[in-house]
Amino acid sequence: MDRITERFLRYVRIETTSSEDMDSCPSTPGQFDLARLLVSELRELGIENAFMADNCFVYGHIVSNLDNEAAKVGFLAHMDTSNAASGKNVSPRIIENYDGKDIVLNDTLTTSLKEFPQLKDYRGKSLIVTDGNTLLGGDDKAGIAIIMEYAAWLLSHPEVRHGDIYICFTPDEEIGAGIDHIDLKHFPVDYAYTMDGGSPREMTYECFNAATAVCQFTGVSIHPGSAKNRMINACELAMEFHALLPVNEKPQFTEGREGFNHLEYVEGTCAAAQSVYIIRNHDSDILERQKGDFRRAEKFLNEKYGRKVAEVDISDTYRNMREGFTGREYIINNALNALRKNGLEPTITPMRGGTDGAKLTVMGVPTPNLGTGDMFCHGNHEIVCIDEMKMMVEVLKTLTDIIYG
Repeated sequence: MDRITERFLRYVRIETTSSEDMDSCPSTPGQFDLARLLVSELRELGIENAFMADNCFVYGHIVSNLDNEAAKVGFLAHMDTSNAASGKNVSPRIIENYDGKDIVLNDTLTTSLKEFPQLKDYRGKSLIVTDGNTLLGGDDKAGIAIIMEYAAWLLSHPEVRHGDIYICFTPDEEIGAGIDHIDLKHFPVDYAYTMDGGSPREMTYECFNAATAVCQFTGVSIHPGSAKNRMINACELAMEFHALLPVNEKPQFTEGREGFNHLEYVEGTCAAAQSVYIIRNHDSDILERQKGDFRRAEKFLNEKYGRKVAEVDISDTYRNMREGFTGREYIINNALNALRKNGLEPTITPMRGGTDGAKLTVMGVPTPNLGTGDMFCHGNHEIVCIDEMKMMVEVLKTLTDIIYG
């Protein structure tokens, strides 16, 4: 088994699911377990300054071997996995020379070509899949494995010219909270690249503007036997509120640059209920209109029932990072050239999600995203292509040569 695959399998077996219910950073203790392992491995590679901060961020610095001043460049990947599916007791399986057919994960779950037609492009390649009971964790442990393998190569080839290279592994990216706690004193880069999911051909330097809406509903709970003209069911309020939002702006009806309102969960009783939405759009003006839809639905319900039955709290999560590259397009172009030199014709599409790079760019550190070979993430059908992880290591080698050659 090759080294990058060994690394990846080692990482995914550590449970690092993040939790939106916790205010601490990291939100779950398992992320410390992976962080400690990564610090140990970085030091074994020769990065003696590698360390884990109290908030679980892992930092490492490969010192420049140049006599002149040069750009300080960073690479990041996140350690946590999504809570959309279990990340406990991950049991990965390697498929060598994939035959291009449906992949049977277990007795009840199959990753089929009908549902996932992209699979046809992976015939003959080596894949890592789940056993159908958990997600895999390629988002973003594939990114970690790629950066670690790149660092190992760089440190074992002292003849390769490079400036200061900084590595950072972050917690709680999946809940949009971790990067807020980064200490840029330990990551003093001019620009950086996140390695976070998707095809190696994909490069992203534009993402959604993002907001979260927490909607509280207050009902009147009365015994159903005497409820006529008196009961107001909070769960029904939540459903009524949802029906007031534009139907065509649900995620299942959108693509490309089209924004959406996604109901993440709803819970409650007759007396009180809560629903939580994520609101997304690449256009900040349209995002504000979407927020207005929530306010109008809130106002309508309160006026209809003659009391405060609905209360909506909307908070911004991250912004589109595109404008952070104005005048610094070379950061993007260098990566595009690295992809092309490795036989990959880049596909540039706006990301329908977010990465740590979005917030870093707003902080003044332009940070586009590169793919890792992970697909179908956040669920039990997740797959990582070993060949594509290896390809991205080669892309980073080429990128180093372009930047410092």
